[in-house]
Parts: sequence; C-alpha cells; structure tokens
Amino acid sequence: MKLPPSGRTLIVQPLPGIGDMVWHLPHIHAIAATTTAGRVDLLTKPRSQADRLLRADSCVGRVLWLERQAGRHAGLRGLLRLAALLRQERYQRAWFLHGSARYVLAARLAGIPERIGYGIGLQSLLLNVPVRLPHPLRHATHPILRADALLDILAIPRPEAEPRLVVDPSAEQAVVARFAAWPAPWIALGIGSSEPWKQWGAARFTELALALHGRPAGSIFIVGGPAERVLADDILAGVQAQGSAAADAVALPLEQTAALLAHCRIYVGNDTGVLNMAAALQTPAVGLFGGSAPLTHSRFIHVIMPPPGEQGMTAITIPHVLEALARLNQPDEACHAP
Repeated sequence: MKLPPSGRTLIVQPLPGIGDMVWHLPHIHAIAATTTAGRVDLLTKPRSQADRLLRADSCVGRVLWLERQAGRHAGLRGLLRLAALLRQERYQRAWFLHGSARYVLAARLAGIPERIGYGIGLQSLLLNVPVRLPHPLRHATHPILRADALLDILAIPRPEAEPRLVVDPSAEQAVVARFAAWPAPWIALGIGSSEPWKQWGAARFTELALALHGRPAGSIFIVGGPAERVLADDILAGVQAQGSAAADAVALPLEQTAALLAHCRIYVGNDTGVLNMAAALQTPAVGLFGGSAPLTHSRFIHVIMPPPGEQGMTAITIPHVLEALARLNQPDEACHAP
C-alpha cells in the first residue's frame, strides 16, 4: 500500500539510548519525506539527548520527552497526561517505532486519526493503518530490521542506506576554537560504556594512546560522558606520566561531541552510542566488541572481536587495534583537519 502525504506527524521512538536514535535516523528522514512540511516531531526519552543530537537536522521539529519510569507518564495517570500532551499538538499521523501498545493507546486517546506501527500483540488492535509485520520480524533481534520492514511494506523509500548525522554549525565553531592548539589529524578514543562488560579499561586506553603518540603527528582526544570523568582522569594522567599528552574531550555537550567526531580522522572505542555517532558522521569507527554482538548496519563501523576461542574485552589487545588501524590506511595521515 502507498500512504498519501500527511500533515503534522509524530514519531514515537521510546528506546532510550543515543545509539537507538542514531539507528533510526534513516527511518525518521524517510517518514519526514511523507509529510507536507518535510519534517516530523519526536516523542522519545531524555536519555537519548535527541534535542542535542538532532539540533541541526532539518527533518526534525520539536522533541517531546517521554518520562515513563517513575515520571510524569508512569501508570494510568501518566498515560492520561501523555494523551493530553499529544492532544494539544493536533497531530494527523503518528508512527510507532516500537512494539508497545501503551503509546498507541495514548495516541488514540489523544484523537490522532492515523496510527501506524508494527502491529505486535495488542498494538494491532489500536492501529488503524492495516500494517502488520510478518511474524519472524515482530521479534527481530535488532530494531533496525523492524523499522526497515515497516517502511518496505508501505513502499516508503529510505533516502540514505545508513544513518547520517548533521553537524550543528555553532557547535563546530565552538569545537574548532576550543581545540585549535591540537594539531591534525585528530584521533578520538571513546572510553564510555553502558555496562562493565563492554569496557576496555583505563590501562588499555592509556597504552593505546601512548602507542598512537609514536606516530609522526596528530593529536589524541579522550571522549566520553560525565560518567567517565574519573576514568578519563586516570587515562590522561597515565599519558602525561609518560611525557605525552591527550586532549580532554569528556562531558562536552552532545552536539559538540558530534562536531569533534566529524573532524576526527578515526575513532576507536567501546560499543556505545558515540561509536554509532562517529559512523553516522562518516568517520571510520573501530568498535571493540568483546562484550556485545557486533554492529553491521554501517560500512563505517570496523569491528574488532576477540580471537577465536577467546572472549571478553580483555581478549582484545593493543596489537589487534593497531593492526585494524593499519588496515584503515594509516590513521596518522592528515584528514578532516580542523
């Protein structure tokens, strides 16, 4: 079936991570192209930082926050508050890139006339565009597969084959000014991790930074969120103790982190949302997948896994990473100079 163009359109994408939002960028852009205004609003969780992540994206209008866990939208009263919020916006169409029936019910109570989703379980009773994913895809292991299938069923082309982030010009200016003294090429080490078993550790990141300092030129940036402050300080101190230096790029505003990654020659880091950001900015991203399944959706993600017969992040060694970097055409060559 083919959908006619719609007026005001909402996309509900409640998966909480930054990486989850990056994964859905091709779907967000494709759905925006089906609207008369060429843009959509998003309903998502604050942890996604979608307001900062997508600040420069012309396809995204307002970002509405979904406060589910012990927040404004928890429980029955929270459902009614959510419906009231959506009613005020007078959306014509709502898309649900998730299998929960709760968000569709809120949209129905809000009087949104067109509701499109995966048709999983009770959700199928509340949708009014007759789409239902084939059974194997309703429980697909990766959310990209479900969103891809929904757009394919509705014959909606995706304008990009993989996620693409747009850099905010003011954030780029701020990053270039802040790190002007650090010579190119820039190499980013992403030290964050959502779980301990995805963490490579301060000792290895320090050793890698020192190994990369042996190259003829360039600068190393330590990238992470506020939660990585102590870890970053350990790495920076370890690098300094060996007579080298690395730039502290921890806890930057997310739009500035994106601008920094766009200027980097290469990114090396744990399996996190920032890894996905780097790839979506077309920066070669070497991902350390010792504690999670490798990502395959982007040609800019280069996977490193433990050798056969070994497991865990500790099985990934410095030589493994340096070999991967060598295969990416010498990361010390100038590229994306700030």
